[in-house]
Amino acid sequence: MISYRKIVLYLLFIVSICYIVFNINMYKNKNIEINKTVIGKVTYIKKQKDKTVFDIKSDNKYRITVYNDFNYELGDTLKIVGVFKTPSNNSVFNLFNYKKYLLSKKIYVICNNGKITLVSKNNNFLYMIKNKMTNHIDKYKSKKYIKTFIMGDTSDIEKDILENYRYLGISHLLAISGMHVSVFLIIINFLFKRFKYKNIIIFLFMMFLIFITNYPESLLRCFLFMIIKYINHKLNLKYSNIDILIFTFCLLIFYNVYYIYSIGFWFSFIITFFILISNKLLINKSYFIKLILISVICFLSSIPILASSFYKINIITPLFNIIFVPIISIIIFPLGLLTFIFPVLDNFYYVLTFGMETFINTFSKIRIFTYVISKPNIIYIFLYYLILIFSIKKDRKIIILFVVVLVFNINSKCFINHKEVTFLDVGQGDSSLIIMPKGNATLIDTGGLYNSNYSIVLNKTIPYLNSLGINKLDTLILTHGDYDHMGEAINLVNNFKVEKVIFNCGEYNELEQGLIKILNKKKIPYYSCIKKINIDKNKLYFLQTKDYDNENDNSNVIYTEINGYKFMFMGDAGVEKEKDILDKYNVSDVDVLKVGHHGSKTSSGEDFINEMNPKYSIISVGKNNRYGHPNKEVLDNLKNSKIYRTDQEGSIMFKIKNNELKIETCSS
Repeated sequence: MISYRKIVLYLLFIVSICYIVFNINMYKNKNIEINKTVIGKVTYIKKQKDKTVFDIKSDNKYRITVYNDFNYELGDTLKIVGVFKTPSNNSVFNLFNYKKYLLSKKIYVICNNGKITLVSKNNNFLYMIKNKMTNHIDKYKSKKYIKTFIMGDTSDIEKDILENYRYLGISHLLAISGMHVSVFLIIINFLFKRFKYKNIIIFLFMMFLIFITNYPESLLRCFLFMIIKYINHKLNLKYSNIDILIFTFCLLIFYNVYYIYSIGFWFSFIITFFILISNKLLINKSYFIKLILISVICFLSSIPILASSFYKINIITPLFNIIFVPIISIIIFPLGLLTFIFPVLDNFYYVLTFGMETFINTFSKIRIFTYVISKPNIIYIFLYYLILIFSIKKDRKIIILFVVVLVFNINSKCFINHKEVTFLDVGQGDSSLIIMPKGNATLIDTGGLYNSNYSIVLNKTIPYLNSLGINKLDTLILTHGDYDHMGEAINLVNNFKVEKVIFNCGEYNELEQGLIKILNKKKIPYYSCIKKINIDKNKLYFLQTKDYDNENDNSNVIYTEINGYKFMFMGDAGVEKEKDILDKYNVSDVDVLKVGHHGSKTSSGEDFINEMNPKYSIISVGKNNRYGHPNKEVLDNLKNSKIYRTDQEGSIMFKIKNNELKIETCSS
């Protein structure tokens, strides 16, 4: 018979789930942009090479970004005058959502490059300690790892190094979590083993650790779990550890329901849950066997989270955990604490961490064990965890079914049975992706941002393809040699498998020649000035006319019909080429027109638009671009069609399934 205590727990859990659903559905996604003055206290600072990001707390919490020198400290009260606005959603489907990430931090409004004035210096004792600790650590040669393990701040670790940790599946070792807390507790238990109020010391220390590490979800989970477990023991409530974890989950959700958007939150709870239900497997096992079992359990339980966020798994991650968990928990982390106290160890610790990084960089070059895994839906996740629970708790043979489900998701592109054309938001540029059944993928242009270190293909195109389970491009088509259309092509072929490349007519410019060198080196075939290609059971027709004296009019103009729906991609073709297409080809009444030259007045002539008579017009254009695209006259020419713009709607997807055309936008 279920006790009333269990009933209370289950009711609380059900209420928390309802609370999540209610808040998700009720959240008003209204975009605001207002001039405002905010006075608040600095609670978080992250300095990067080209900018400083910090939070201030007043009536609400605000995220501020500045691109000049920032000489203030935690606890300082500042006045910010500037434009405050709602952060953007992801503008490419499935990818990282900055707005939701900030919601998990209880931040609803941001400001970029506001005017800052100091109101008063910090007078808070705790912030004084944290500032002194930060300033002290900044003097160390090995500061990046000391700051990571003591302050929970990885901002000094290079981005590519962090990526290597993530690739190996051991980035969780850099986050302050239960493993690190256990080391602290061993030290406290040793120092205060005979002290009557040792538990008070532990609770106070945990509160201080949470403060200096800026309230990470993993530590909040750990601290609340400890408190509830202590109360459970003192009052003899007889709740199990699983029950206590559920209580902890509910309390954190009621504190901030938007923790559901935090990867760290889910990692912490799901991995802890599966370790707890695997308790019987770990009883009477040696340290090494326990380490192997825990590494495998943690890896298997984290796969849906990894698939939902990064779209790749490394199947030998458990091996790396077996290697690095002891190294970091027994050697690197404790030595970091000692180095913080005894600066004389700094050089030794620097050499040690440098050696560890070298080791990790070497391992990260082994790519044969990495698999692209598509973003799973909620039904798949539920099924996956249900099978995993049964295989752990009931019958080990069920692990076979578990493996089948996992293999299915790794090969999910084979089960794509619809067709889609997605116009990716790449800022002021062009990039269109055609997906056919079984994951056949054709990319028309890559986009490219002038004078920017930001890579579109590394941050948008490749992750989006991976999120669909796609690990190669069958065809890369470049409409012409302008940077905003093919500037990312070299990045693409260097970081993603591309079967073949197609250029436009005319001579190769310098940018195209640079790409051809890479293609020759990688033995990737390429073609130019072709008339048609097959993709799946469809044909792409290249509407060639003549050689022009400019790169834009030499653009590949591509026409295709998919299940009877007509698509036209104009590249940067101008009015002259539009007239020639009308004279040479019998094409009219298209369903979807990718408007030429980002809506420039040099394209989309009235006669051409009248003949094409598009139902939907797509303008790929950057926000507030310096060219003034799209031109008002062009918009007038397109007024009889439904206009979609990437600067307003983000990416635009046309999905064809069961011969029905459905349109989805990714609000930016």
